[in-house]
Amino acid sequence: MRKIIFNKIVVALLCIICGTACSDDFLAETNPNELSTGSFWKNNVDLNTGLTSVYNGFKNTSIFNVVSENHRADMTWPGFGRPNTQNAFYLQTFNDAENDIRNKWAALYVVIFRANQVIENGNRLIETYTDQDKIDFATEIIAQARFFRGISYTYLYNMFNQGSVPIFDFVPESEDEFYQPVSSASDVKAFYIADLEFAYENLPPAWDGNVNLGRVTSAAAAAELGRSYLYEEEYTQAAVYFNDIITNSEYGRSLVDNIDDNFSEAGEFNSESILEVSYSVNFKAELNPFDSQNVSNTLGRSFSPGNLGGFRSGVPSCWLQMAYKNEAMDLSDPRNFVPCEDGSEGCDPVTLTRPRSYSLRTSYSLALVDDIDTPFYGGFLPGQVTPFNNKECAYFRKYSNWATVNSENDIVPNTRSGINIRLVRLADVYLMLAECLIKGGTDEGGLNDALALVNEVRHRSALQLIGLNGTGSYPGADHDNVAYSAQELMEHLMYVERPLELAEEGHAIRFLDLRRWGVLKQRFQDLSTKKYWGDNYVTTDTDGKVVTRWGALLIEGENPIAGGFTFVDYAQAAVNYSENLHGYYPIPNSEVTANPNLNN
Repeated sequence: MRKIIFNKIVVALLCIICGTACSDDFLAETNPNELSTGSFWKNNVDLNTGLTSVYNGFKNTSIFNVVSENHRADMTWPGFGRPNTQNAFYLQTFNDAENDIRNKWAALYVVIFRANQVIENGNRLIETYTDQDKIDFATEIIAQARFFRGISYTYLYNMFNQGSVPIFDFVPESEDEFYQPVSSASDVKAFYIADLEFAYENLPPAWDGNVNLGRVTSAAAAAELGRSYLYEEEYTQAAVYFNDIITNSEYGRSLVDNIDDNFSEAGEFNSESILEVSYSVNFKAELNPFDSQNVSNTLGRSFSPGNLGGFRSGVPSCWLQMAYKNEAMDLSDPRNFVPCEDGSEGCDPVTLTRPRSYSLRTSYSLALVDDIDTPFYGGFLPGQVTPFNNKECAYFRKYSNWATVNSENDIVPNTRSGINIRLVRLADVYLMLAECLIKGGTDEGGLNDALALVNEVRHRSALQLIGLNGTGSYPGADHDNVAYSAQELMEHLMYVERPLELAEEGHAIRFLDLRRWGVLKQRFQDLSTKKYWGDNYVTTDTDGKVVTRWGALLIEGENPIAGGFTFVDYAQAAVNYSENLHGYYPIPNSEVTANPNLNN
């Protein structure tokens, strides 16, 4: 509407300058080359077309800010060049002028604005319909739009201004209507809960056919409702939704056998997926790859090595690397053994197998220089520029195209990726339900069931299970033989299971977890006391030439080499982080400046 007003002013000024007569009728003329709201929204076909714009709006990666949101937590170091960085999110020095904050806010309200058009016109059309099939179809469209409006408000509620943000439940028709005051956090929560409940009650558990692939379901609404109640420590209510997802056969959800199917392009929309955002490199090649209207993303370059076409905008934190490297495998599980040549290191002469270098979860989450079982971008190729340099001992595999190309530069069109963003998957639901069962570590009553859920997630990746030997659903598997209390299991969820299973996934999962548990500043302080160093790694490329990866093997402790570099993470964050200043984003200064109702 502001653009329309601006255009009328421009036309009026041109009339004055040219000395021509302009009437109000001319200013009210409809552009014959553009559809107006009066000529659109006539039927369910128009309604479904409008819904497509909502889905496309939600593809904007500024909504998820994968890189920045993980810098705010304990997951990443921002790029290369240790020990110095100017990244405001990692340093906890950001303010209301940050581009990422402004872009996130704007992108979410674009989705809300588009969803409101679908909801408003859908409700109007339903009042004119007498055919029940048309009513049902329109209701499903409205339910999808309300899901996206609801989840957009959950993101705003959890990320901005302690949850107090403007509510739009209508389509603005005048400039003044764009300037809404903030509503209380409780009102915002009630608003998005109502949207998600409507979606939960009116969306199908699954959609038929590839044409509907990627549409949101009642399972997605249940997951977001459950997460919302969990974040407020309403464990009993949250568990209702999580149990529904797990036990309702209509959803058809199950953990996939291969954890990599949750991260690869080939494994998209699998049985574990509950909510994911679809991307493709096959469309809109004419757009700049960073254009918000693009249907591809640029995350393939975000985490990969600079000399393999990446921006290395975020590399794994030292503690996270070590946690993955130290994951214990279930050595009774044949998936943890690979073929080997007789006489080679670690090779069993009878079975001609050896243990994997690292666990399956580790290998498909991180690229490590000595993981010889899972080559990264084709492995050590002859003449390949050296990865694992610049004090980079590991890279995230998630979001990158490491399994299908030798470099991100091989992707056509350039700088794009078609790998989907997974926002919710069943393993996350299992772990959230486990937390509910022990009520955040305060209730022993659901301990055994909680352990069983955690072990389902671990067993999928052939990890050593937790709990006493001979217990649970897999009594013959290797266990750590620890008798867990509810609080000890909660510690495991906080510092092992959730960060390692869900690293870099979802919407700010790690940051929101640490904040809601009330441990974020303490976490930075604890991690800032840890020291690491990088040892050299010598190997051969695929032509047999000896190559050295300098400082590529991360080891915990002080560097024993005189003058050698020692890694320390989060020293600045430990000092700078303040719950009042950094627990939530401020409303962007551009919005405050534009909206007079935010200046009071």
